[in-house]
Amino acid sequence: FEEFKGTGNMELVLDRSISDLRMFPAIDLITSGTRREELLLSDEVRNRVFILRKILKNQSPYDAIELLKNKMKGTKNNQEFLKLMSS
Repeated sequence: FEEFKGTGNMELVLDRSISDLRMFPAIDLITSGTRREELLLSDEVRNRVFILRKILKNQSPYDAIELLKNKMKGTKNNQEFLKLMSS
């Protein structure tokens, strides 16, 4: 694994403590991500994602996933979700 670190443009980090709680996907949302968001997202969406990450940074990995799951249930699409999370 380590020999490939830094060669990809996306990292998905799993968290055993989340899976031990039987919550799936057991993704560490703070440390997972991509280095090339500017190629994938518009400036507006990137700004909203930045705000979302600031909110999640102060949460435990488990609480971050719970927060996202609960908020996503009340929205119809990604655009509505990001708007809700950045307001």
